Amino acid sequence: MAKKKIKKTLPEQIMDKHDVAYEGFEFNILDKTEAQRDALLEKFNVKHADIYKTLAATGDKTGPVVAIIPITQHLAMKKLAHVSGNKKVTMLSLKELQKTTGYVHGANNPVGIWQNKHFPIFIDSTAETAPYFLVSAGELGRSDKVKPKDIATLVSATFADLLDK
Repeated sequence: MAKKKIKKTLPEQIMDKHDVAYEGFEFNILDKTEAQRDALLEKFNVKHADIYKTLAATGDKTGPVVAIIPITQHLAMKKLAHVSGNKKVTMLSLKELQKTTGYVHGANNPVGIWQNKHFPIFIDSTAETAPYFLVSAGELGRSDKVKPKDIATLVSATFADLLDK
């Protein structure tokens, strides 16, 4: 039986166009118990800390800004404000998220946001030396394993300390 071919997401098509290597995964850990999540991540040879979330906020001076941080951590709003040239940033409400980024909660992708909106993007410095990280592929339940520096180059992102310690 032939394996079902999965249609590439817009961010994957953009990465292909720019020769950015990635590996696509189809899994969702958000609705799993801790044991189920760990088993699934082990199957794909990925650690929970390798998964990064793409967060959208709005700054009082710049408007929308994007932060990419480990899913296991919390964003320091003051740090994001500082690196983005704002005095204050606030997270976008779920109501505003899709209108602003074009993605629903859980599917925000830095490549897709950059391609369509060109918002400033900041990646937490923990990713700067990592061999890879996983980010949403632009659809719920889909992720791409990619080199953080490749994403940073593609979307003109800046690495910065963004974590609430």
